[in-house]
Amino acid sequence: MQIKQIESAAEIASTFAVMHELRPALVEAEYVAQIQRMIERDGYRMAAVMVDGQVQAVAGYRFMEMLYAGMLLYVDDLITSASQRSSGHGKALLDWLKAEAKAQGCNELHLDSGVHREQAHKFYFREGLTISAYHFRIALN
Repeated sequence: MQIKQIESAAEIASTFAVMHELRPALVEAEYVAQIQRMIERDGYRMAAVMVDGQVQAVAGYRFMEMLYAGMLLYVDDLITSASQRSSGHGKALLDWLKAEAKAQGCNELHLDSGVHREQAHKFYFREGLTISAYHFRIALN
């Protein structure tokens, strides 16, 4: 198992199948361009757990500064392929993200998780994350 930062278009494309499990509305033909826009515009970054050259888990994240928390690493996306769950890949990737946050001078790591993702919540609690806020939204279209 290796954790690799994802940067090239080919590497981004290699993450689609796993990311699609978390974000089923994604369109493969648009995926690489969308990720590249997010990298350019928003500082989005990606890392993946690789096993024998295959993506088994992927994270999308960014660094930001917030008035209430100072510098933090925000995890937009964190998913382990369904066929690889309970293999330690999610824990390894989350541990890598924590280390990356510390290395970049962050005070905290944050993420949102859909209310229906009960298995993910169990994992996050087990890994020491706590619920610190509600996340509200409204569609504007």
